[in-house]
Amino acid sequence: MNDNSNEAVREEVRSYYREAIDTRTSTVGRDDRWGASRYDAETLDEANDGAANLSMGCGNPHLMVDLQPGETVLDLGSGGGLDVILSAKRVGPKGFAYGVDFLDEMGIAARENALEAGVSNVKFLTGDIENVPLPDSSVDAVISNCVINLAPDKAPVFAEIARVLRPGGRFALSDVVADNGAVPEDGADWAGCGAGALQFDNYLRMLSEAGLDDASIELTHETSPGLHGAIIRGSVGE
Repeated sequence: MNDNSNEAVREEVRSYYREAIDTRTSTVGRDDRWGASRYDAETLDEANDGAANLSMGCGNPHLMVDLQPGETVLDLGSGGGLDVILSAKRVGPKGFAYGVDFLDEMGIAARENALEAGVSNVKFLTGDIENVPLPDSSVDAVISNCVINLAPDKAPVFAEIARVLRPGGRFALSDVVADNGAVPEDGADWAGCGAGALQFDNYLRMLSEAGLDDASIELTHETSPGLHGAIIRGSVGE
């Protein structure tokens, strides 16, 4: 993609999620939250309804990574803050959880949700996941929930994961992954999480090229023909 095409994709996704803030915070009931349906009720009870209503992911990062007390975790594309809130509770008061999202409006909603959920060891940053506003080697774990497929250029995202992880750090991502050889449907919109999905082998190749080790992809469920929700795990060397 050229720069103009990339910006067009970003604007499409921004518009989609700005609208989501308005509709999902006012009309979505507890039983109608598609993203939150990937979490068990006990886990959701650790957060608040505002964060759960804005959950639009394709998985549950907390089933994929074992966060330890005192660790620092980063959520790429943190939205309404659900995964940051849950992470903050798992790492405890000596740990810390960051969220990065490209919409100021999501950051505002996430801060309100964190306050309501009673967590203070969090910080929500406005920025792009292709250019994370954190120092090198600053986090122990990176998580993300159905966001990387929305990036028009994924190589910088994977490079940023490698950059911000401390030696021995790990990542656990929920994302949409395409079958090898799959072609997006004509007219598929990028915000619908299909048009931008990487094919299976390309995903693994790009993770390796970014310096991320031991990468694996576990397909969990079909989201549409040729597309799957997936768990992607890996690490950086010591």
